[in-house]
Amino acid sequence: MTKAAYEVAVRAEAELGEGPTWDPVSGRLIWIDILTSRIHTYDPVSGRRSVRTTPQHVGAVKPRAGGGLVLNLRDGVGLLDPDDTFRWLHHEPVPGRRANDAAVAPDGSLWAGTMRYDEAPGGGTLSRITGDGAAEVILDDVAVSNGTGWSPDGRLMYYVDSPTRRVDVFDFTDDGRAVNRRPLVGIEDGAGFPDGLTVDAEGCVWVALWEGASVRRYTPAGELDRVVPLPVPRVTACAFAGPDLTDLYITTARVGLASPPALAGSVFVVPGAGKGLPQPAFEG
Repeated sequence: MTKAAYEVAVRAEAELGEGPTWDPVSGRLIWIDILTSRIHTYDPVSGRRSVRTTPQHVGAVKPRAGGGLVLNLRDGVGLLDPDDTFRWLHHEPVPGRRANDAAVAPDGSLWAGTMRYDEAPGGGTLSRITGDGAAEVILDDVAVSNGTGWSPDGRLMYYVDSPTRRVDVFDFTDDGRAVNRRPLVGIEDGAGFPDGLTVDAEGCVWVALWEGASVRRYTPAGELDRVVPLPVPRVTACAFAGPDLTDLYITTARVGLASPPALAGSVFVVPGAGKGLPQPAFEG
């Protein structure tokens, strides 16, 4: 097992920084602050940053194939057009529930997670949303729906329901179904809770650890082979970004910390951490 060194990419005080996503069209990293309803962008070449506010708490933001963004919001999934026009794609408000992490599958569908604000077991879901707005609940007994990703060949799907302390793996079928769920790896007591994840070109799974002050890389066999220690406890998600997809960007949070470390809520980067996979854009 080896350790990797980090740098500070964006010094920030995000309450709940999440969802780093590389947009190859604009050449920017997109990331969000869930609890302040903000979408941030960062250009690693120029250092330029932008921020915009969403109409609700936002759990994830991904690029769309036709331009614009798809937003996993408190009350459902919405579309932001290139001209900044907003419209609902799938509107399904549930009192006490909000959106959380989401990912785009190889077929262009959005796999969108939800959770209750009080994190009650069984209060969250994982749903598949297609470009025409059709929604199908895949998992209906989730506490905190989090990281989702696919193997390089698209045959496996990885998924995290954080309180289980597991990263699970499914077989992913040709018709876009996730079946045969089983554990890939369990996180030991005291090491934190698995949160967001990304899969690299070698098929290894990188997992952010909430209350674990680190990101871990696991092989497809579930063996731990790399750790990125960080100076903040609440590490939320990670993604490969940059023109060559070789830099690992990591979001963090400061929410709930009585005395947050100076860098809590910042975005970190591990230059040359590996090779990421190009991420599909949402089909809608």
